[in-house]
Amino acid sequence: MRSSSPCLNRTNQQITGAKNLGRSLFACHNDFTAMTTNVGASKTRVIFWGVRGSIPTPGSGTIRYGGNTSCVEVRAEGEIIVLDAGSGIRLLGQSLQREFGSDPIRLAILISHTHWDHIQGLPFFLPAYSGKNQLRVFGYDGTRARLGEILAGQMETPFFPVTMAELPGKIQIEELKDMRVCSKFLNHPGVCAGYCIHTPAGSVVYMPDNEPFEQLDVQLRNRGVENTARTFKSPSEERTDLIQFLRGTDLLILDAQYTDEEYQRHIGWGHGSISSVVSLAADADAKRLVLFHHDPNHDDEMVDKIVDEARMQIAQLGKSIAVEGAREGSELILSRDRLTGTGAKHTRRQRQALPE
Repeated sequence: MRSSSPCLNRTNQQITGAKNLGRSLFACHNDFTAMTTNVGASKTRVIFWGVRGSIPTPGSGTIRYGGNTSCVEVRAEGEIIVLDAGSGIRLLGQSLQREFGSDPIRLAILISHTHWDHIQGLPFFLPAYSGKNQLRVFGYDGTRARLGEILAGQMETPFFPVTMAELPGKIQIEELKDMRVCSKFLNHPGVCAGYCIHTPAGSVVYMPDNEPFEQLDVQLRNRGVENTARTFKSPSEERTDLIQFLRGTDLLILDAQYTDEEYQRHIGWGHGSISSVVSLAADADAKRLVLFHHDPNHDDEMVDKIVDEARMQIAQLGKSIAVEGAREGSELILSRDRLTGTGAKHTRRQRQALPE
C-alpha cells in the first residue's frame, strides 16, 4: 500500500525469456516513451475490452456493459498501449489480428497489479503467439515475487499447456518516445499502480482498483481498528497527492465497484464506492469520469443505477463532469478540441452513439 508517483523507467534491455520479464522495473525517471506505428497523431482513442472486476461474468444480465475483466486499449501518437490483461485482452488480440493481418504488431502492456482479473487473459492473447510481433510488458514486482515470475507462473503446468518461455512473440523493454506515462501506487492489497497517459490530445488516467485512504482510515477508526495499511504519509496527505496526480485529467477511468451501502461490508477490500469516486473526480476537476471495475454481482440494471447516482451527486456538487459506466466494446476519442464517444461491441467496425 505504498504511495509515490514515479514515472516508468527508461531502459533498452532485450528480454529473451519470460524469466527475466519485469526484473529491471522500475526506476524513477521523467518520461516513458515507445516505438511507434502508423496511427494518427492528432487523436487519442480509448477502447474498453474488459470492464468487470474480480471474475468474468458472462450471461444475460451483463450483455450491455459486458462481463470480461479489465483491459483497456489506448492509441495515441502512433503507439498502442494496453492497460491490464484481464479476460478482455483476448477480444483485443482477435481484433488486432484482423486489423494487422500479416503485418507485425508492436504494443506495450501496462499491468496495474497481478491479481487474476488483471492478468488472466494474457495466455489467450493471440499476438503473443507470433514471432513477428513485439510485446512490451511493464509493471511492478509484487511483494513476494517478481512480475515476470507471476505472469509466467499462471502458464506453468498443470495450469496451462504452453509456458510463457515458449511463446514465439518477442518480449522486450525499451524507452518510449512520443508520450509520457506516469504511475502512482494505489490503496489496494499488495502492489497496485494507476497510470496517467499524457498525449497531445489530452490525458487519460486509469485507476482500476483503489480504496480512498481517508475513507478507509475513518471507517476503521470508527470500529476501533488500527489501520495497518497506512503509509509514511497521513490519509489526508495521500489524498492531496492523489488529487494532484489526477488534476484536470480529460478522461478518468476509476474503480467504482461498490455502492455506498455495499462499501460498509467491504472496508479494506481495496475498492471504491460511488460517493468516494465522485468526490475524487470533483476535487481533481476531471473532465469526464468513467466508472470501471463493475462488481461481478452487479447486472446491467444495477450498473445503470450506480451511473445515475453518480451523475446526481456530481450535479449536487455543482460540477459539469460527464459520467458514464465503462462498457465493453465502447470507444472514446480525445482530440484537441473535444472528447467524443462511440459504442462498439467487440469491434471498431460496428458503432452506435454513447450517451453523453
